[in-house]
Amino acid sequence: MLELEHRFRVVDVHAQLTSDEFASTRGRAISPEKLEREMQQAGVVRSVVFPEPGPEEGDYLTRNNTVARLSVDRPFVAFARINGQRDPGAGATARLRNLTTSRQPWHTSPADVEQYAYDDRFHGFVLDAPNDGLPDEQVLDELASVGLPVLVRAGQGFAPEAVAETLLGRGFPVVVAHLGGYPLDRDMMDRTIDLLDHYDDTYVDTSFVRFRDQLERAMLEHPDRVLFGSGAPWTHPNVGVMELLTLDVSEDTMRRAFAKNACRVIEALRPAAEA
Repeated sequence: MLELEHRFRVVDVHAQLTSDEFASTRGRAISPEKLEREMQQAGVVRSVVFPEPGPEEGDYLTRNNTVARLSVDRPFVAFARINGQRDPGAGATARLRNLTTSRQPWHTSPADVEQYAYDDRFHGFVLDAPNDGLPDEQVLDELASVGLPVLVRAGQGFAPEAVAETLLGRGFPVVVAHLGGYPLDRDMMDRTIDLLDHYDDTYVDTSFVRFRDQLERAMLEHPDRVLFGSGAPWTHPNVGVMELLTLDVSEDTMRRAFAKNACRVIEALRPAAEA
């Protein structure tokens, strides 16, 4: 694929990185070299990367460390994937299950969060509650204590209202992935955009969003809250970049979404001269 030419500095807050030894039938594992090459083709200068979903009842220590190791000497910023024992569902069954469940050895603990936070290889966290469960209150309190950004997959299985109830306004930056509407749920995206009126330190990323109306609405109503995310390697980063380049928004608004906003939230994405 030809390199995409544009005049913007672009950083990506949503890319999955998996080594061959952890390739999954659910994922689309590509080598770090290929991911780096695809990012270069799209004009992306730095990318947040994290592991793919793991097997049930397994911790992410090894996978997180692998991602951190593969990020060395590459334009990658490693986030640690975390999990939990609570069901993120909103129904009565989920609430009942959460009353009787307890953290197991493979679930993320407050000590794990502290260890990741003070390991200079990691710059934030990823929480995919529909796949990995929701952490308990002690873990969420520790996330607030360390204050690093948390990228959260929202949509089917973890609605915007559930994200607000459990995660927003707790003292750490939250980046709601996919405009909060995975997969391709316009109503959930609009409800997530509405949340930005009520919660500070809350942001959205553009990964897997293919609707102009929702992208333009978020960028026009909240130009300081939208962060570019490609969703690589499930989709080529060129696709995500082109989605934004074709929107009817100002150059300044586009520049904020491509880099400026993310650099305020995630310090490691800043140019070297600003870091």
